[in-house]
Amino acid sequence: MKRLPLIILLILIPAGIFAQDDLMNLLDQNSPKEINYTTATFKSTRVLNGHSIERMPAGQLDVRISHRFGAINSGAYNFFGLDQFTNVRLGLEYGITNWLMIGVGRGSYEKTFDGFAKFSVLRQSTGAKVMPLSLSVFSSVALKSLKFTDPARTNYFSSRLAYVAQILIARKFNQSFSFQLTPTYIHRNLVATEFDPNDLMSIGAGGRIKLSKRISFNAEYYYLVNPKTYLSQQVYNPLSLGFDIETGGHVFQLFFTNSVAMIEKGIIGETTGSWAKGDIHFGFNISRVFTLKKEKKPVAN
Repeated sequence: MKRLPLIILLILIPAGIFAQDDLMNLLDQNSPKEINYTTATFKSTRVLNGHSIERMPAGQLDVRISHRFGAINSGAYNFFGLDQFTNVRLGLEYGITNWLMIGVGRGSYEKTFDGFAKFSVLRQSTGAKVMPLSLSVFSSVALKSLKFTDPARTNYFSSRLAYVAQILIARKFNQSFSFQLTPTYIHRNLVATEFDPNDLMSIGAGGRIKLSKRISFNAEYYYLVNPKTYLSQQVYNPLSLGFDIETGGHVFQLFFTNSVAMIEKGIIGETTGSWAKGDIHFGFNISRVFTLKKEKKPVAN
C-alpha cells in the first residue's frame, strides 16, 4: 500500500508535463505572431492645409499642386473669389525609407521656398505589438524670397528664414473616424515690428470621417496660443473644412479655409482672414503618386 502513492505520483508527473506542453502549444498557437500596422489613418499626407500623420512609402514620389482662390466676400463681380488666382504651391515629396519622407516646394505666397522632413516614430498597431496611436515628428524651413522693403539698410540672408517643428499624434478609432493633435512651434528670424513675436506656439486638431469608399469629410483647426492681436496686423486661427476624393493614383482635396498660405509658417502665424467676416477661400490640393523604386521582395530559398 505504501507503494501506491509512489506509483500514482510517477503516473501523474509525466501526465502533468505533457499537459503543460499541450497548454503552452495551445497558447502559442492562439497568441498573435505578426504585427498588424494601421493604415490609411488619413488618405493624404495633409489633413487639409497642414500635415497629417501619413508619409510617403519608400521609393514613392508625390507630385502636389495646391491652389487657393480669392475670398468669397469679394462679391459676384469676382465670381466670389473664383476670378482671383490668389496663391499656388508646387511640391515634390519622396519616401526615403518606410519611416522617413522629405519634401520641397515653392509657393507664390511671399515667393517662398520650403523644405521639410517627417519622421515616423510610433505606428498604431495590433497583434504581437499593441500601439494605441501613431506619432511622427515634422520639421521644416521656409525661405521668403520677396525683395526687402528697405534695400538701403543692412539686410541679412538669415532674415528670410523661418522654422517649424511639430509633433503629430493620431489615432484611427475605427474604419470611419480618425483624429489628430498637432502641437506646433514656429520661429521667424525677422518679424514686421519689434512688438510682433518671433516665436509662436499653437495646438492643432484635425479629423476625418469616412463617408464612402472613396470620399471622406475632413476638418482642421489651429489654435494660436500667443495673443492674436499684433501691432502690425490682426491674425486669426485657421479653420479648414472640406473633402478627400480618392481616384486611383490621385487624391483630390476640395475645401474652404480662411488661410491663403500653404505651409505651416504662413497658415498658423499669418492668417489674416476671418470666417465671421466672409474671408473664406475655396482651395484644392491635387496629389499624384509615382513609384520610382519598387520594394524588393525576399527571395524564397
